[in-house]
Amino acid sequence: MVEVIISKLGHDGQQKTFVVVLQEKDGTRVLPIWIGRPEAESIAAHMHGVPRERPMTHDLAKALVAALDGTLTKVVVTRVEEHTYYAEMHLVRAGEAYVVDARPSDAIAIVLRCAAPIFAAESLLNDYEQMAADEADAGEEVPSAGDVAAAESGSYAENLRRHLEQLDPEDFGKFSL
Repeated sequence: MVEVIISKLGHDGQQKTFVVVLQEKDGTRVLPIWIGRPEAESIAAHMHGVPRERPMTHDLAKALVAALDGTLTKVVVTRVEEHTYYAEMHLVRAGEAYVVDARPSDAIAIVLRCAAPIFAAESLLNDYEQMAADEADAGEEVPSAGDVAAAESGSYAENLRRHLEQLDPEDFGKFSL
């Protein structure tokens, strides 16, 4: 497992969805994960310190862990199957360890609130890095937008990498209460 941090959070206009980019803590490899709007808003709100009058879902999850005298020790993005990423939340309560299956987007939103580390499987970072290198060598055209399978082919990953590097927090949008 490799410790990662949230490198960027933004809107992917080409895919018309949101993306969180995880980057290895002491390196350059990245892992983009496309996520839903509610999870993206929750992550962004927490990262930017946007106050809420009432607890949101991910705040509630943190409160439940604390109320049960538990501790979220880490989140691990474990694998991808058919374009779906999987994660685990590792918790400890009364000296006993628990592993809870979770969507990476929810797990990331919760782990941010609990100030615990995020990890990704080495193979996920290696696979994405290899895909980007293959595309750079091939010099292929960018596949049409919206084609999920295209995320694994052609120059799409390198173009995506360039696109994600240019995203600003403002690209994500504004929040109002």
